[in-house]
Amino acid sequence: MSYQPPLREHLFILRDVLAIDQYGNLPGFADASLDVVEQILDEAAKFTSEVLAPLNSVGDKEGCTWRPDNTVTTPKGFKEAYKALVAGGWPALESDPAFGGQGLPGVIGMAFSEMSSSANMAFSMYPGLTHGAYSAIAVGGSPEQKALYLPKLASGEWGGTMNLTEPHCGTDLGLLRTKAVPMGDGSYRITGQKIWISGGEHDLTENIIHLVLARIEGAPGGTRGISLFIVPKFIPNADGTPGKRNSTYCAGLEEKMGIHGNATCVMSHEEATGWLVGEENRGLAVMFVMMNEARLGVGLQGLAQAEAAYQAAVAFARERLQMRSLTGPKNPEGPADPIIVHPDVRRMLLDSRAILEAGRAFLFWTALHGDLALHHPDDAVRQKSEDYMGLMTPVLKGYLTDRGFNICSDAMQVHGGSGFTEHFPVSQYLRDCRITLIYEGTNGIQALDLVGRKLAANGGRAVMSFFAELDAFIDANADDDSLTIFVEGLAAAKAQLQEGAFWLMRNGLANPDNAGAASTDYMHLFGLTGLAYMWALMAKAANARIAAGDADPYYANKLTVGRYFVERILPNAPAHLAKLKTGAATMMSYPAEAF
Repeated sequence: MSYQPPLREHLFILRDVLAIDQYGNLPGFADASLDVVEQILDEAAKFTSEVLAPLNSVGDKEGCTWRPDNTVTTPKGFKEAYKALVAGGWPALESDPAFGGQGLPGVIGMAFSEMSSSANMAFSMYPGLTHGAYSAIAVGGSPEQKALYLPKLASGEWGGTMNLTEPHCGTDLGLLRTKAVPMGDGSYRITGQKIWISGGEHDLTENIIHLVLARIEGAPGGTRGISLFIVPKFIPNADGTPGKRNSTYCAGLEEKMGIHGNATCVMSHEEATGWLVGEENRGLAVMFVMMNEARLGVGLQGLAQAEAAYQAAVAFARERLQMRSLTGPKNPEGPADPIIVHPDVRRMLLDSRAILEAGRAFLFWTALHGDLALHHPDDAVRQKSEDYMGLMTPVLKGYLTDRGFNICSDAMQVHGGSGFTEHFPVSQYLRDCRITLIYEGTNGIQALDLVGRKLAANGGRAVMSFFAELDAFIDANADDDSLTIFVEGLAAAKAQLQEGAFWLMRNGLANPDNAGAASTDYMHLFGLTGLAYMWALMAKAANARIAAGDADPYYANKLTVGRYFVERILPNAPAHLAKLKTGAATMMSYPAEAF
């Protein structure tokens, strides 16, 4: 069975859990009534399953081709699929109507992005990074830059990238050497090499707009002296059409474990012409708009690959005959029972489903807060939602990619030896998913960002607001017998998360290694707590449907998966708390030379 977009899950979250209809008075939401959203998602499901999914294996097997003239050809079918993507208006879903976008809420764009990434992760990275470039210029660009670049990026007519990493530095951008020399006419000459640039060169668009971090001559060292520049592949003419070829080239492609259909480039900027975005030495502030959007997108990729792998595992488990059920034959007419009857196979499948359903809700819930941060008329709501976006971004990126890769691994395990071969799709999902734990800041960096920056930001305002929201839900639903298991599970996880935060406050300042040693466990504890909250919200919504007389078994099944999460997955929370509270003493006392 090929990938089938989980439309029912999307609509349940948008309609019953998030109740997006209540925001119909806000920009974007007025044009996103549930019937319209359902039509959009139905068309998205058709496009991603019928156009993108069949090319996933093609892209994996064929990959991209670099030629000595520094051009790159994408796999067979990608150009045609990209043209169909642009013709359908899919890249413009969330963009500002002032620049040709459709202005729909980001949470709707996230639903489409999940389908696209599940269907074909490598392909979806091209428009995904383009939207990131659009967002960075929208925030930091001049009116002239916005007018020139945003319509082309919004439509997908032009592609976009971000150029950060250099051969000698990755996360530590303060070490970058790419330099910018002012030319006196408002332009700069950009010289340096960037590596691991996704979509740095390809044949899908007529122009590619690179956002490049560089240091202007004489600027301070470290991150304080970094500026951001627009460096187009072709310098636009006055009428906005691509003009002269810029001296920025793809010097080669990386040989990778996965995402073969995406061109991961070594980019050489040889006195290329660029234009400053925003203020000098403030490039990281603008680039972080793109990076934070990308980090949420990577969290989504982890979930999306896991969803596709889970679907493949379920299809295999239903068909593969091996042994008899421990409680007697379930397929008496056949030589053996399908492996889905075996408890350990069900354990892997239900582990996956419980994480996927709540992880998706957590992503959509956060995306909705991103919309509220932009458009809600209440200052307090906007501030809270903006705080949540900052707090949840490292959690979603780190936790969902860790768990997403585990789900892909379990899907391979369900397939047995067949999964280790290239005859089944799960091996590609596992290989493609692995990068999500690494790029846009490794998961260790995400955990450090969470405990070192996000918890303490604004005096801990964001995390205290989250704790208060959980307490309010727990108090409001304490007497609802149908929610007891969910409320009690959430209350316990919240108490453990809060205890972990207080331990970090007491011990992290005294010895920063304690914070570093505890960070990954705290991130996972936070992820579990977030998912526990989502399961409580989903259980409440499912109970409301049942109480209203809806006999669809979907809602009863939803509650069963939720109970499985509380009983079988949430108990990992106290283990994370116990580990983080051991601190760094043993970890750091082991001599480096003894490894």
